[in-house]
Amino acid sequence: MTSASATDQKFSRRPDPGPGLRSGRLQRTADPAFRWFLSGAGLCVLLVLGWMIVSTTIDSWPVFESEGLNLFFGREWSPGNARDGSISGTYGGFEFLFGTVVTAVLALLFAIVPATGIALYLTQLAPRRLAKMLGYTVDLLAAVPSIIYGLWGSLFLVPVLMPFMTRVSELLGPFLPAFAGPVRVRNLFIASLVLGVMVLPITSAVIREVIAQTPREERFAAFGLGATRWEVIRHVVLPRSTAGIIGGAMLGLGRALGETIAVLLIIGGNARAEFRLFDTSQTVASQIAAAFKEASPEYINALLALGVALFVITVLVNMLARFIVNRLGHVTGDAAL
Repeated sequence: MTSASATDQKFSRRPDPGPGLRSGRLQRTADPAFRWFLSGAGLCVLLVLGWMIVSTTIDSWPVFESEGLNLFFGREWSPGNARDGSISGTYGGFEFLFGTVVTAVLALLFAIVPATGIALYLTQLAPRRLAKMLGYTVDLLAAVPSIIYGLWGSLFLVPVLMPFMTRVSELLGPFLPAFAGPVRVRNLFIASLVLGVMVLPITSAVIREVIAQTPREERFAAFGLGATRWEVIRHVVLPRSTAGIIGGAMLGLGRALGETIAVLLIIGGNARAEFRLFDTSQTVASQIAAAFKEASPEYINALLALGVALFVITVLVNMLARFIVNRLGHVTGDAAL
C-alpha cells in the first residue's frame, strides 16, 4: 500500500519546467526590446549621416547658389572675405577635384597588383603558420597613423626616389608631358605611392577573404584533371574572385579619396589640373585641412562645399562599385560584397 501511494505521488507530481520554460516570459519581453535596440542603433547611424549631409549642405548652399557648376568645373579659386552672408570670391574647385581623383586612382593602381599577389600567396601558396603571421603583419599596416606615413614619405621615400624620378624625367619628359620636369620634392607621384601603401591592407584583406571562399571542390577537381597550381589560380580562383577583387579595389579607392594628413605633407600646395607626376598638386581633403584654420566665414562655406562635392564623388564611386560587383557576381557566381 505504501509502495502504491509513493508511485501515485511520483506520477501526480508536476514536472519541473526547466530553466528554458521558466524564462519564457523573460525571453518574450527581451527579444522585442533587443530588436528595438538594434533598430534604434541602425537608425542613429542614418540620422547622424543625414544630419552631417544636411548641415554641411545648408552652410555651403550660398556657395552652390553663387558658383553653380563652376564649383565643379571652374579653375579660378580666389577666396573672398565677405561677412554678411554674401559671396565675394570665386570658387572653382576643378583643380582640387582633379588632384583628388588622379591621386586616388594612381594609388589604386600602385596597390591593386601587390594586394592581389599578397592575397593569392597567403591563401594558395604559403604554409598555414606563415600565412597567419604574414596576414597579421599586412593587417597591422592599417593601424599605422597617417601622419607616420606622411613623415615616412617626406623624410625617407623622397631622398631615395629623387634620383630615379630625375632620371625618368630626363629620359621621358621630352616625349611624354606626364613625366616632364622640373622634379619637385613634394609631388603627385610620391603622394600616390604613399597612398597606395596606405590602402594596401584593406584592399588585400578583402581580396584575401574572397579568394579564401573559393570552393575547395572546384580547386581539387582542377588538380585532379592535371592542372598546375598556376592554372588553378588562373582558371578557377581568379574568375571566382573577380567581383571581390573589384570590391576590395573600390574600398581602397574610397579610403584614398578622403585621405588628408599624409597627402598634405607630401603632395605640395599648388593645385594644377595637369597630369604631371613629378609636379605639385592638391586634393580636396588636403586643401580643407591646410586652409580651414585661418579661413574667413565665407571661405569656410566654400571649403564645406568642396567637402560636399567630395562626399558626392565618394557615394557615386561606392554605388558604381556595388553595381559592378553585383553584375560580376551574377556572371561568375561569386558572392557580392
